[in-house]
Amino acid sequence: MTRLFRGGFIFWVLFRYGLDELLLTSFQKPWLHAIARIVSIGRNLDAPRGQRIREALESLGPIFVKFGQVLSTRRDLLPLDIADELARLQDRVPPFDSDVAIATIERAFNKKVADIFVSFDREPIASASIAQVHFAVLKDRDGHAREVAVKVLRPGMLLAIEKDLSLMRMMAGWVDGISQAGKRLKPREVVAEFDKYLHDELDLIREASSAAQLRRNMAGLNLVLIPEMFWDYCMTDVIVMERMHGVPISQVDRLRAAGVNIPKLARDGVTIFFTQVFCDGFFHADMHPGNIQVSIEPATFGRYISLDFGIMGTLTASDKEYLAQNFTAFFRRDYKRVAELHIESGWVPPATRVDELESAIRSVCEPYFDRPLKDFSLGIVLMRLFQTSRRFHVEIQPQLVLLQKTLLNIEGLGRQLDPDLDLWNTAKPFLEKWMVDQLGPKKLIDQLRNEAPMYAKLLPELPRLLFDFLRSNKSDQGRAMDALLVEQKRTNRLLQAFLYGAIGFVLGLVVMQVIVRVRVF
Repeated sequence: MTRLFRGGFIFWVLFRYGLDELLLTSFQKPWLHAIARIVSIGRNLDAPRGQRIREALESLGPIFVKFGQVLSTRRDLLPLDIADELARLQDRVPPFDSDVAIATIERAFNKKVADIFVSFDREPIASASIAQVHFAVLKDRDGHAREVAVKVLRPGMLLAIEKDLSLMRMMAGWVDGISQAGKRLKPREVVAEFDKYLHDELDLIREASSAAQLRRNMAGLNLVLIPEMFWDYCMTDVIVMERMHGVPISQVDRLRAAGVNIPKLARDGVTIFFTQVFCDGFFHADMHPGNIQVSIEPATFGRYISLDFGIMGTLTASDKEYLAQNFTAFFRRDYKRVAELHIESGWVPPATRVDELESAIRSVCEPYFDRPLKDFSLGIVLMRLFQTSRRFHVEIQPQLVLLQKTLLNIEGLGRQLDPDLDLWNTAKPFLEKWMVDQLGPKKLIDQLRNEAPMYAKLLPELPRLLFDFLRSNKSDQGRAMDALLVEQKRTNRLLQAFLYGAIGFVLGLVVMQVIVRVRVF
């Protein structure tokens, strides 16, 4: 019943904001336009369409807000007025009451806000679907004042998310049961992945830990800044972190006026993404413009600033290797190798013909090579690849759903920064170097260095372990020989019995023959 009511509420919100009318008028059929005019009678639908869509998503809750955030980066797929309005979902979701935020902080630390902070801004600086952020000044253990950002979880988030996830699970079950094509999409597994990431995002301690890990990973890259976490003030529903000073990456004109090299910024974004994915296997999976700023401070001028680490993606060593090989072969236009890798990884049935899959991939990808972002859409390329995958029964990999989402975010970001960016040629050298590092002598030396402590511990024990093995092996051989002798004796007795029986049978035949001849004579 809960899912039924939630489904009814969703349809009511869509009707309330006139999204049914927007859908009908998007078609070119005159009779559909007539139906749209009829169903809009008695409703006030004067607000711009982008505003209506944004307000509907806000009313439906955090999952739908996140969907709108992803759509806002796809200016190649959406009209600009809708994309601009949905961009407000990135950090301008209506905030909750500051008194509630203060009460949450005081409950988490069992202290008054005035006892923790020198000053605290009641007005939130940013408000998103899961939490909102307040600026403050913290007095640390040494008595120094530090500018900080305080992130507070929205109240009642768990219940709101569970309702939508329950509905998504039910719909996934429908899709899974419709046909084999539905099973290939693995809807249950995809929803389970989404479920895990959303629940992770509700635990701000986990977010702080992810930020600390990413900060260590990116320390030597000198392209991105990650805020420091103040662990004495990190709880499940409140975290306190270093305040970052930067310009939102969506304000390209302001960045250009400050002297930031925008084309380099776009290339650096690609480098950061591929470093996180293929070198570390741990990447920021919510990279919409509301979570990214650019530093214009002299010491860190032109560097990215990453914020909001609630959704992080991870890849296994196997996933990284297959993805890197796929990308490298793709950038070399070696479509046969791409097809072979899909079969080797088990993503397509083993009986798939390599030449047919190769031809299909080539027909999708070849038209888009050597073209800047402004001349094609990665979203459309992925859509065509998805259609091809359906033909060849490619299994959806749930662990890669976040990576696909993030790749679309990166493309949308690159399109805003530098439409002339050549995504392929920017990424190709990085991936080729990564492949050399994975297969070259440096990788072997690193592995030996990492395993040296284990070898050092094992070496003194080696003579004893060898002696024990030989003794155990000798004992095993002895037991095997005894068993073999017993079996041999048993076999000999069977052979003797068989031989005696055969001799008796032959003698019996001879005696009978003699008796018959005697009677004849």
